[in-house]
Amino acid sequence: MAKKTKKQQSGGTPATVALTAAGVRHAVHSYEHDPAHPSYGEEAAEAMGVPPERVFKTLVADVDGALTVAVVPVAGSLDLKALASAVGGKRAAMADPALAERTTGYVRGGISPLGQRKKLPTVLDASATAHATICVSAGRRGLEVELSPADLARLTSAVLAPIGRP
Repeated sequence: MAKKTKKQQSGGTPATVALTAAGVRHAVHSYEHDPAHPSYGEEAAEAMGVPPERVFKTLVADVDGALTVAVVPVAGSLDLKALASAVGGKRAAMADPALAERTTGYVRGGISPLGQRKKLPTVLDASATAHATICVSAGRRGLEVELSPADLARLTSAVLAPIGRP
């Protein structure tokens, strides 16, 4: 039998392992994921009893040929034009889901902005700063991590910009 790594023994995801290694204060919230639910983010907000403006989804877009991570409230949508502008690009489109999964190391609906396989440029919607803490995917469906927006921005080297639409 293969020896389990420390990460596997602790049951952590790359996102939670990264937070622990960085010494960042956070809370992990788990819930039973319903595959029939139409929205991963809204499901998380409902299951945790957290207002949807405090729960953020992680989206991967292609900005002028470079994959870029956008972190926006689940209650709204991503403004692709604003995302492109935030990183000095001209045009943005949603990335191919399979490419996003391969690049980040996470499955769709569980992509975390933290602990990605390849560090990508990240933009955090400016609305995050209105909250003491926000929730983002902890790296798998049914698992969220709550942390301060400042810590998320620091750990991901995120640019703060108004990229979400209500």
